[in-house]
Amino acid sequence: MKILVTAAGSYGDVAPYTGLGARLQEAGHTVALAADASYAPLVRAAGLEFRALPADPRRERNGASGGKRELMRRAAAFTRELGPGLADAAAQGADLLLLSATTAPLGRHAAEAMDIPFLDLPLQPNAPTGDFPPVVAGTRSLGRRGNRAAGRLSLRVVDRLYADGVRELRARLGLPPVSTGALRRRRDADRRTVLHGVSPALVPRPTDWRPGLELVGNWWPYTAPDAALPPALEDFLAAGPPPVFVGFGSMAAGAGDDGTAARLTANVVAALRRARVRGVLQSGWAGLA
Repeated sequence: MKILVTAAGSYGDVAPYTGLGARLQEAGHTVALAADASYAPLVRAAGLEFRALPADPRRERNGASGGKRELMRRAAAFTRELGPGLADAAAQGADLLLLSATTAPLGRHAAEAMDIPFLDLPLQPNAPTGDFPPVVAGTRSLGRRGNRAAGRLSLRVVDRLYADGVRELRARLGLPPVSTGALRRRRDADRRTVLHGVSPALVPRPTDWRPGLELVGNWWPYTAPDAALPPALEDFLAAGPPPVFVGFGSMAAGAGDDGTAARLTANVVAALRRARVRGVLQSGWAGLA
């Protein structure tokens, strides 16, 4: 089977699918992974075909100003650019589409137009539940009814972000227009299986999820059999007790623009010293130094 995996976002949104793709190839399938061009070496190192997507989320986030309104505008622009790239990647041939959380709202329409089966593979438990609030709302529980309401609201925010991109993509693909509300009702009525790349050791499967919403365990990035850590890191790990790892991934993008990165680094180092533990800092998009 020829499988196309589509992923967009930061390193953590893309890298886990390289490990999944490598395992699928071991099982006898042919796997391509579509992502931003900066991830081409990562994809090819896993032995997968690379297909480029045009949207670069880091470009949209760097230099952002104006608060939430500007962030929403940039995110919507990202999705409008992403849609045609997804369609072009799928048009190169696939028997099955595997869609990440960031590509699924658009990829489903490409699958519909090209009559290709698809499967959603999010990396977060993003279906509404009363057990906990949605991942975008923090960790404070709002109660079972409040958590479910917040989860539904978060999906509506996503619908709004993708609305223009979906409308333009459907027109490009020759599909009839459909309202956001109709798409939401179609999604709510869909009983399709969704496989979440999340370990139930981290987050237990919600007790109120419908059948077919499954936690299948973490997918890890592909690692070459002969891969080794940098010697300096190996020596550090061997020189004392296990360190605490500190990293913010892409969540603090642009922190270096106004000295925030330096202050954030100082806070982290002070906390490690106060706790009297060793630490490993991941620079990430925050620019920790």
